[in-house]
Amino acid sequence: MAKKQSMNMIGSWSFLIGLVIAILIPLFGVALSNTLVMVLIVIGLIIGLLNIGDEEVTPFLLSGTALVIVSAFGVDVVRSVPVFQNILTALLTLFVPATIIVAVKNVFSLAKR
Repeated sequence: MAKKQSMNMIGSWSFLIGLVIAILIPLFGVALSNTLVMVLIVIGLIIGLLNIGDEEVTPFLLSGTALVIVSAFGVDVVRSVPVFQNILTALLTLFVPATIIVAVKNVFSLAKR
């Protein structure tokens, strides 16, 4: 039981830290370096693996897919405002791996039935 709570805390903190990095770092004009992109990808993987339970899969996939689609198209719309473009790119970098992991986990759970 304690291990599950510990994993939930890691997932929750990963989600919060990932959002803070994805929004605040570009807001202060810091460009998305390769290191920052890798950090966001790893945090996204952790979010997908540890933060989304079975009952949260459908809402997360719906919200995550909408966020990824809107962010991808939004990058082109706000091209003239680099700060917003960098924020949307960072959100994409965070949520694409998380959404892929949750979708794959969902497919495996459906296959087990």
